[in-house]
Amino acid sequence: MKIRTNALAGIALAATASLGLAACGSGASTSGSSTAADGKPSGEITVYNAQHDTLTKEWVDGFTAETGVKVTVRQGSDTEMSNQIIQEGAASPADVFITENSPAMAQVENAGLFADVDQATISQVPADFRPSTNKWTGIAARSTVLVYDKNKISDDKLPKSMLDLAKPEWKGKWAASPSGADFQAIVSALLELKGEAATQDWLKGMKDNSTAYKGNSTAMKAVNAGEVDAALIYHYYYYGDQAKTGENSKNVTPYYFKNQDPGAFVSVSGGGVLKSSKNAAAAQAFLKFITGKKGQEVLQKGTSFEYAIGSAVPSNDKLVPLPDLQAPKVDPAKLNSAKVTELMTKAGLL
Repeated sequence: MKIRTNALAGIALAATASLGLAACGSGASTSGSSTAADGKPSGEITVYNAQHDTLTKEWVDGFTAETGVKVTVRQGSDTEMSNQIIQEGAASPADVFITENSPAMAQVENAGLFADVDQATISQVPADFRPSTNKWTGIAARSTVLVYDKNKISDDKLPKSMLDLAKPEWKGKWAASPSGADFQAIVSALLELKGEAATQDWLKGMKDNSTAYKGNSTAMKAVNAGEVDAALIYHYYYYGDQAKTGENSKNVTPYYFKNQDPGAFVSVSGGGVLKSSKNAAAAQAFLKFITGKKGQEVLQKGTSFEYAIGSAVPSNDKLVPLPDLQAPKVDPAKLNSAKVTELMTKAGLL
C-alpha cells in the first residue's frame, strides 16, 4: 500500500483539533435572537461544515441574502467535526452541522445532540434520502462508481459486483482512498447490507489487491496516468474534472454497478440542528433553505456535481439520473463509522 494512515490517532487528534473560521464570517457567532417581529429568522448562526466549502458558501450566501441572518462557518472534515461536536456537547457553539457523508451525522445523533428537524423540512426530502429517525436530513447525495482505464479493461472484464474486487484476478489492479470519510461510508453501507463477516472478508481482499492513495481525486489521477487500472471513488470527481480541463480524467470511464449492489451505494450528505443551538429558528430555517428549491438549484446548476435530492429539483443533467443508479436501500441512521474504523484497522487498511 502506498499510504498507511493511523485512523485511531487521527480521530483522537480530531476530537481536540482547533477549527478555523471559513469565509462567511469571523469570530464565534453570538447566535442572536431567533425571530424578528415579523416572524422571520434573524440574528446569527454558526455552521460546522464538512461539506465542500465552495458549495456551502453558495448556500450561505443565498440564505443570508434571503433572510439577513449572518452565518459563520467553521470548516473541517466529517470526522473532525463530529468529534468536535461530541466533545463540546451542550456547550457547542454550533447551530447547524452539515457533512459530505452520513456516518458522521449518525455519530452525533447517537450522542443525543440533534434536535428534531422541522416537519416542513422533512417534507421536502424523500424518505430514501434521510434517516428513519428524522433527527437530521439529507441535503445532497453522491454515488459510488468504479472509474477505469478503458484501454486496459474491456467491458466484458468489468466486475459484476463491488465484492468481485476482492477476488485474486483483481490483485494490483485497483485503487481507493481508505483513510477518507468517503470510502469509509462505502464500507459502512457494505457492513449494513452484508454483515460483519462478509465485510471482513472483502476488506482482507482489498488489503491484498488494492493500492491506497490519499484522496479520491488522487486515485482517479492514478488511473488516468496508467498507474492502476481502476479506482473506487465517488462520481463527482470524474464529472468535476471533465467540466474543467479533463486532464485528469481523459483516459477514465465511470462504471456504475447498479442492481442494488453494495457498489451502487448512494451516500447521503447530511444536515442537522444541534439541541444546544441558541438560535434554533434560524438554524431550522437554514436547513429548510438548503433542502428547498433555491438550495437544491445550487446543486442542479452549480459545479459540485453532487445529486440534488430535495424539493423535486432535478440533478445536473450531465449526471446519470438517480433512479437509474439502482442503488441499494440503506437507512443512513444505521451506518456505523466506529465499527468500520475497527474493521479497517484490523484489516491493515488504516
